[in-house]
Amino acid sequence: MAANKSFTIVEYFGGDDGYRCGYCKNEKGNFSHGMWSHTMTVQDYQDLIDRGWRRSGKYVYKPIMNKTCCPQYTIRCHALKFQPSKSHKKSLKKMNKFISNGELPKGQDDAEPMDSVCEEARPQEPSIACHAEVKCAAITDIQKEVSECPTVTEVQKEAADAAPSGPETTKNDLMSAGDGRTATSTKAGAVMGADPSRPPCRKAKELRKERRLQKEQMRQNTDGVSSIVSSTPPTPTPASKTKTLEDFIDESLPDKSSHCLEVRLVPVSFEDPQFAASYEQSVALYACYQMAIHGDDPSDCSESQFRRFLCDSPLEAEYSPDGPEVGYGSFHQQYWLDGRLVAVGVIDILPTCVSSVYLYYHPDSASLSLGSYSALREIAFTRQLQKQSPKLSYYYLGFYIHSCPKMRYKGQYRPAELLCPETFAWVAIERCILQLENTHYARFNQDPDAGDARALKDVGRAMVLYRRAVMPYAAYSRKRKGSSDETEVQQYAGLLGQDSAERILLYRA
Repeated sequence: MAANKSFTIVEYFGGDDGYRCGYCKNEKGNFSHGMWSHTMTVQDYQDLIDRGWRRSGKYVYKPIMNKTCCPQYTIRCHALKFQPSKSHKKSLKKMNKFISNGELPKGQDDAEPMDSVCEEARPQEPSIACHAEVKCAAITDIQKEVSECPTVTEVQKEAADAAPSGPETTKNDLMSAGDGRTATSTKAGAVMGADPSRPPCRKAKELRKERRLQKEQMRQNTDGVSSIVSSTPPTPTPASKTKTLEDFIDESLPDKSSHCLEVRLVPVSFEDPQFAASYEQSVALYACYQMAIHGDDPSDCSESQFRRFLCDSPLEAEYSPDGPEVGYGSFHQQYWLDGRLVAVGVIDILPTCVSSVYLYYHPDSASLSLGSYSALREIAFTRQLQKQSPKLSYYYLGFYIHSCPKMRYKGQYRPAELLCPETFAWVAIERCILQLENTHYARFNQDPDAGDARALKDVGRAMVLYRRAVMPYAAYSRKRKGSSDETEVQQYAGLLGQDSAERILLYRA
């Protein structure tokens, strides 16, 4: 396998200024650190989100948890252990019923307070980010030169290994077909009050067992010989199998279904014919969604905004022999209903997880609970990828915000864990919620002696990109004869951790 010559190149912006919070609407209460990522490997991004970072387009940000008005905790679901809840099954059956017989529910499910599993207030990017984007093309050229420089490999030997890459494999454009995706559900009758004069109801299984014993006793009385001895023992009835998420999704449809649902996985690249062919439809759908659901002005959901927010990604497409066939990187999961694009889930496929970025859909389909349905499909997709790549077993739902009631529903996808903001250990959400009921900000790790295992130890070993050359920060400082940015670089490297700081390249003008 050829050596990986991709590098992550970022510019750091700090996080001293407060800005408007999209959750509680506090005008100056939202604080976060920010970086503009010109390019990023999937392993570096995996390590960053496991330290509380998250991307919006190419802008990567980390809330200042003990300062911001609405602390945002990274949340993940263990996809392999997930079992759909009653409300999740209801969402799946709702879609199945619509596909099979065209029956639409009258209103949106009360169990789904938000329309998207990853519906987040987009961070306000500093004005310098726009300037950084202008320089992106030039830095990309620099990256190419850096990757060809023979001295870079020697410098990078001391850093942690980057994400593996390998020869490109065939991409699975079609994730799953609509045929056989849903099933009709039986209608339950109204529950009436119990009649006290009638005996309590008994389970059918108990009644069958009682009747079977009565018949055996009658045969014994008639023949004088036990039927159990004189006949072959009855085959035991197998225990009822618990239906999995895939069972609900893959239940067969009647021969003549009213509708056809098709889910396609499309890489975010104009070089991909399916992405390019559906791009205009995606833009129109996004604008329709933003204006109808969020009340955006048309100027706020233009083609350029769509491309910047949901198409521009710093993640480099990567392939590995032990990775998923579709590769790693950014994708759009498209939902086509009768040949019409009705929803798009934006996801990142990373070394150990599928990370949900955003969902937008046609307002006419709001009653189908597409937020819950798409999340369940993405969990099933994560389990599918895990069969190809054993390490890829988690589904990241973005941020859990307990102080915002509309965002608490993410905790319903269990087993779930929240990231401790101080030790970056994963803690079961049940334990975390007990603390968050009393305070907005909490350290979840109960061990008082536990710390950050990847804490910064030597800022001098952090890597920088300066004048088309890669070097440790200590060498950069010597060249500059005493740099004035040590405090800023110390903060930046501390947020990344020692391993990532030694691998990610911090651009210095």
